[in-house]
Amino acid sequence: MNKKSLLNTPRRQALRGLAAVGVAVTGAFVPTRFAIGAPAKLKIGFMLPYSGTYAALGNNITDAFKMRVAELGNKLAGREIDYILLDDESAPPKAKDNAAKLILREKVDVLIGSVHSGVAMAMAQVARDEGTLTICPNAGADDLTRSMCAFNIFRSSFSSWQCGYPAGTVVLKDGFKKVVTITWNYPGGKENVQGFRDSFLAGGGQIVKDILLDFPSVEFQAHLTEIAAIKPDAVFTFFAGGGALKFINDYAAAGLQGKIPLYGVGFLTDGVYQKAGNAANGIKTTLHYSDALDTPKNKAFRTNFESRVKRAADVYAVQGYDAAEMLRIGLEAAKGDVGAQPTIVAALENATIESARGDFTLSKAHNPVQDIYLREIVNGMEKVLGVAHKALADPGTNCKITW
Repeated sequence: MNKKSLLNTPRRQALRGLAAVGVAVTGAFVPTRFAIGAPAKLKIGFMLPYSGTYAALGNNITDAFKMRVAELGNKLAGREIDYILLDDESAPPKAKDNAAKLILREKVDVLIGSVHSGVAMAMAQVARDEGTLTICPNAGADDLTRSMCAFNIFRSSFSSWQCGYPAGTVVLKDGFKKVVTITWNYPGGKENVQGFRDSFLAGGGQIVKDILLDFPSVEFQAHLTEIAAIKPDAVFTFFAGGGALKFINDYAAAGLQGKIPLYGVGFLTDGVYQKAGNAANGIKTTLHYSDALDTPKNKAFRTNFESRVKRAADVYAVQGYDAAEMLRIGLEAAKGDVGAQPTIVAALENATIESARGDFTLSKAHNPVQDIYLREIVNGMEKVLGVAHKALADPGTNCKITW
């Protein structure tokens, strides 16, 4: 397979040149499969985990995306859809090859991915070089919409910093000053903890120990024994998927539940608290969504998703659904022509996306500007305690979008 970058193809040069002088670029300037004749099927590549610890996340993202398209008559802006699914195995070393396979061999028009932050960063390098319209439906790697930001890359989810940042203030307000953090040693984990750290330390808190585990290790017992010996005021953590479920159960089994309060980013409980049962009670988390949001939009979304796939909706499903809605907004503005990227970009940058999480907009770095909720598991159910931070935007540090 030829992996040579397409950055210097006539099409990319034309887009850059016209954008530089302020000319509205459309498919008419640069012929595409859409512009040449009858609308071809829109090829959407999914680069998501369909095996391993994050498999459930990948499946919910995919199914919710397809649900939104089904609501639109299985078309986007008049174009039928050809879905191409690739299991990225949450394996960063394979990410560039997998992205190249979808973009260069399968010639997808749009790329949807991924869950694992390390995978998403490698994937984004290829997508940015090739100019492929990309929507990230989960991975929170901060740099994806900071130093790695690009005109063609959007996020329907969050930045890791964005989810962790409000939690520091929450823990301080609850009266806890000394905290142990524990997470996986990969970008998603470390950046969520960094968000927490920024607000917690600024408010006078002290982090007495940072514990990092190799991804995707779920051998928690020795670390929980250490936490019990340290006796911090509270623990802050980031885990997700199967790893989160095991951590919750192990935390309770170690006798720490009810003795050392457990806080985390919402992925700690999302999609797993039902299976954890009583072990999840008392956990407080911050996130841009809650199962328990009492709004017509959220209730309808959850009912429709469960009816369609026979599983409960979660934040991953919301992000997948919203990725499809964002694509709809962009493509309808471009009348179905994925080659009219400046039109698509402008439409998304000026859009308000109606979502089960609550309406949100996109920053100039293409990251959601959204409310972050404070949630708690009470008697086996998720409860919204309030908004931890209203319309929180990621700083977008070092983002410079050029065509």
